[in-house]
This record gives sequence, structure tokens and C-alpha cells, in this order.
Amino acid sequence: MLTRHQLYGPRFQRVFPDIFLPASAPLDLFTRSRAAYLLVRDQGGALVGYSAAQLLDADFAPANAQAEVAAPRFMYRPRGLRTCGDRIEAADLVQAHNCRVTTPVRTAWDLARRVPLVEAVVAVDALARRAGFEPTDLLDYRAKHPGARGCRRLDRIVALADPRAESPPETRLRVGLVLEGLPTPETQYEILDEFGFLLAKADLAYPPARLAIEYDGRIHLERWRWERDRERDTRLAGYGWETLRFGHNDLRAIHQTASKVRGLLARRAPRPS
Repeated sequence: MLTRHQLYGPRFQRVFPDIFLPASAPLDLFTRSRAAYLLVRDQGGALVGYSAAQLLDADFAPANAQAEVAAPRFMYRPRGLRTCGDRIEAADLVQAHNCRVTTPVRTAWDLARRVPLVEAVVAVDALARRAGFEPTDLLDYRAKHPGARGCRRLDRIVALADPRAESPPETRLRVGLVLEGLPTPETQYEILDEFGFLLAKADLAYPPARLAIEYDGRIHLERWRWERDRERDTRLAGYGWETLRFGHNDLRAIHQTASKVRGLLARRAPRPS
């Protein structure tokens, strides 16, 4: 239906060998992962790591993440594809979006053992929240696979994990504060009025100091959301709560962010009467 000249022309883009997309199609990780699956489908391969997480509808991969597959060791590895030769048992595989992918627990296990600490906690939080497993399930999985590379760090990762986090930046902020020496804040803390009615739910909170912490993504820059956030902050201030709002740049400067939180905690700490 297409000539080679047409396929390599401006109407299409090459993703991997013999796999093409329309030139206008967005080439995000989800699409690249499905394309990568076509390379290993007939050999019994599967999507793993960030690709598996993406197809399990847990979106937390870095912007530059490569598609990842478990494939035969003799497979040609094209540019832009990460491959692993680990043997994946049938019990560790599920179907997602018509592709074989590792289960949520196995995906969290794979990522937690190799990515940086904060991103490992992000992976566990996101997958555990999406799939409904407990972070401690990773320790049970480790007991069945003793001696696996990187498995010793799971104790710390599980201790830092909290699936109640509703977004990866929220996890990054929480873990960043803890690694800077601050107490672990409450996650998704419900602030109630004197009658027990819900005033707000804070991303993070230090209830004794009545300090709420919010991570503001891009949507919070829209005028309607900005006005609603300020209205909520004013309402909470009437009940003695102070709200700190942080964004992407504050995550990159986590030391300064933690210093600001530390200073407010010291000033707002309950004093003995």
C-alpha cells in the first residue's frame, strides 16, 4: 500500500526499524513503548521499567526516559531503546493496552533497585496508589528473590514511601524535605473546622504548627485556579493555618525550600503555656 519512498518521506516518521508513525503523531513515551513492544512481541518479550509503568497508567517517567523492553539477549538494540535480559516469570506479567507488561509490583521492584532514591520513591508511590498494593509488598517480593542487585536499598525506599501522594511532584517535595532533616509531614491531610466539616485537604501538613504545604503545578497558574487557591488560603488563615506554596523551581532548590519550612516550623511550634 506504500512504497519505500513514501514511507521514508515527509508523511511518516521512523520510530524503530520497520516501525513508522504518521509525521504528525506525538512521539511520547506511551507511543514509543507500544512501538517497542512490536519488536519483541513475537519473541515473548515484554515492556518493563518506565514503559511498563506508563502502560499501567502510572505517569511519572522523566521527560527523557527511553522505551524499555525485556528481550532475548541476541536482539538488535536500536537507538532509543533500553533492553534487559532478565528472565520474567509468567506470574510477573499482565496485559495492558494490548501489550505484555510487568505487574505493578514487579515494575516497582525493577525501578526501585536502579533509579535514584527520590525517583525510586516516586515510582513506588505512583504504582502503589494506582494498583492498590502496599509498599511493604516489595519486601515480601525481595524475600522470594534474595540477592538481586540493588535490593538492599528497598528498606529505605519503603520507609519513605506513601501511596496517599496524589502526584509525583508531591512525593518529590515530601521526600526532599525529609532528606533535608525535617520531620515527615502528613500526606493529604484533611483540615476540619470546629464542627468537623472539611475546610481543605493539604498536599502536606504539619498539624501541630498548623502549617499546610501545597505543590502548585501548571494548572495553578490559570487565573480561575489562582483565585480559588488564594480564597482557600485566606479561609484557612482564619482558622490559624498558614499555607506555603511551592513549584517546580522550589523542588530544584530543595535546600532553600527546606530552610523556609524549617524556619516557619520553629516560629509556629506550639509553646508551653
